Amino acid sequence: MGKPRTLVTGGAGFLGSHLCERLLSEGYQVVCVDSLRTGSPDNVAHLREDPRFEYVDHDVTTYIDCPGNLDEVYHFASPASPADFQRIPIPILKVGALGTYNALGLALAKGARFMLASSSEVYGDPLVHPQHEGYWGNVNPIGVRGVYDEAKRYAESITMAYHRHHGVETRIVRIFNTYGPMMRPDDGRMIPNFIRQALAGEPLVVYGDGTQTRSVQYVDDLIEGVFRLMGSTETRPVNVGNPNERTVREIAEMVIRISGTGSELVQGPLPEDDPKRRCPDITRAREVLGWEPRVGAREGLKKTLDWFASHQSSLEAPSAGRRTDP
Repeated sequence: MGKPRTLVTGGAGFLGSHLCERLLSEGYQVVCVDSLRTGSPDNVAHLREDPRFEYVDHDVTTYIDCPGNLDEVYHFASPASPADFQRIPIPILKVGALGTYNALGLALAKGARFMLASSSEVYGDPLVHPQHEGYWGNVNPIGVRGVYDEAKRYAESITMAYHRHHGVETRIVRIFNTYGPMMRPDDGRMIPNFIRQALAGEPLVVYGDGTQTRSVQYVDDLIEGVFRLMGSTETRPVNVGNPNERTVREIAEMVIRISGTGSELVQGPLPEDDPKRRCPDITRAREVLGWEPRVGAREGLKKTLDWFASHQSSLEAPSAGRRTDP
């Protein structure tokens, strides 16, 4: 038997590139598919010399062709930044609908196991705390965030339809707030915003009064959970996130302390439908996968801040190498 061969959509994105790296370290052959709408070629530049790595420039909202055998398909393609929700709402919906359909079709044709990278956003602004996988969510389908929330909810539905109707072996990971190296500085999410502002000596902008909570996990912990889930027999959605809940203000203050910049905190207007509390119930991940996060917040933030600091000059033009077509 040859080495397992897997395809990762969105493989040049933040999470996808870390996943490609992990799969290569496990001995896989990896086909990385990305349109570079929000991904970056820099994220996988260090992988290109590996003969087991193949990069394919392709938009997954069109038919996906991959000659040869495939053992696994990870569908990680999707703009996920709040900054993108108003900038490219229709492409987000298309990746969630057409992209998932095409990726599932490929898995069906190849007899490959399929994983959907879903999101804690399927819970919307939750009325249940912490959020468990049986909770159906509280989503505003016509709000600004609805394009991402509903794209992921639809993607879960079609994934389960392919599982039930076509017998595709599927996995669904619901990813909670994740941070780490190779994030976009213009991502619009809390931690890259805070780090970028701290490194520039600017005030850190906390939206609202900063009492809203987030549960943040370092990217290595997420990828470990993803890898374990794909190798399991679990077909139900699984939350992968850090249940250690912190206020947004707490996280901003940690970034200031770690960076040593002495930046101040200022308040900005709270975005529409911004979740007030976000915290995963990871009972299922613990019981089924034997997984829980290992990297502490201070350690993870320090690694991420150091990476941003070392790449500051190359990150000043964050859109370089990315497509901006509508």
